[in-house]
Amino acid sequence: MVIRQSLKRRPKMNESSLDLELFEKLKPELTSFCYRMLGSIVDADDAVQETYTRAWRSWDSFRQQSSRKTWIYRIASNVCIDKLRQAKRRALPVDIFDPAVSIIEPRETLPESSWIWPAPDFAGDPEHVVLRKDTLQLCFLALLQTLPPRQRAVLILKDVFEWSARQIAEALGITPAAVNSALQRARETMDRAELRSEELCMMDAEPDQELLSRYVDAFEQFDIDALVALFHEDGCLSMPPFEMWVSGKDNLFKFFTATRWHCEGSRLLPITVNGGYPAFAQYMPSDNKSVLVPWGIHVLVIKEGKILHTQNFIHAKLFTRFGLPEQIHR
Repeated sequence: MVIRQSLKRRPKMNESSLDLELFEKLKPELTSFCYRMLGSIVDADDAVQETYTRAWRSWDSFRQQSSRKTWIYRIASNVCIDKLRQAKRRALPVDIFDPAVSIIEPRETLPESSWIWPAPDFAGDPEHVVLRKDTLQLCFLALLQTLPPRQRAVLILKDVFEWSARQIAEALGITPAAVNSALQRARETMDRAELRSEELCMMDAEPDQELLSRYVDAFEQFDIDALVALFHEDGCLSMPPFEMWVSGKDNLFKFFTATRWHCEGSRLLPITVNGGYPAFAQYMPSDNKSVLVPWGIHVLVIKEGKILHTQNFIHAKLFTRFGLPEQIHR
């Protein structure tokens, strides 16, 4: 997606034309806003592209009644709300299903649009909004998805981006009183929500690097005893888009045993997700014995020096968005 190049193909712009530099500056935070709204980095990218397109087409109608930034956010909010009107709520497996009783290879899946997916960092410059890192946690995104679209936008702009009620009102085309009312309802809804994922995201402030190294070693050697020993007694593993998830050391042992044939010989590359949380990209064996191919993104929640929850997001297209190679050599 090369917005700047596509816009350069248009006729030469005059002084009233769309401010490309402003868009370039806003792009990381717009992406983070749309990602929080939509729960999918692919949909967020599409929403930012659509925001550019709508802003370009309607630039001549901008009458300076609000700041350019607020006007652009009005467009982005409308784009996201339009998308959400036609979408079902995204979620994490632990919030929809009970843990598996029969431990077998997972088979049942839901469509890609059903799930919340992790995202890469939005920019290398920390000033480009890793606003409120905790609000990029996957469990917080799951909470956001319980809100109606407009309440979601209000809460994100107020509690994450720290906008005033007046700014939010201008961006969403409502009154400050309506903003405050929507914010109150949104907070009440989130307080009432009882999502299992919220219980499974209470992680240590700093990742345990030794534990992460031991996880890589155990997984790449596929030493099941060593792997299971890294988990809490009630630790769990989920695998979107599969509905099935596994809880408890005994069941984890059975699951890793059942899937050994699939994962043995894999390699893990360290990455970060959602504002800097540690994760690993899993490359698995392929028909070509000399290369490994993308499989899933492992996001680990570590509590008190052990793994509480491993979320293995099986979505090969994410590898491209994370800037990861299409294959690696053994």
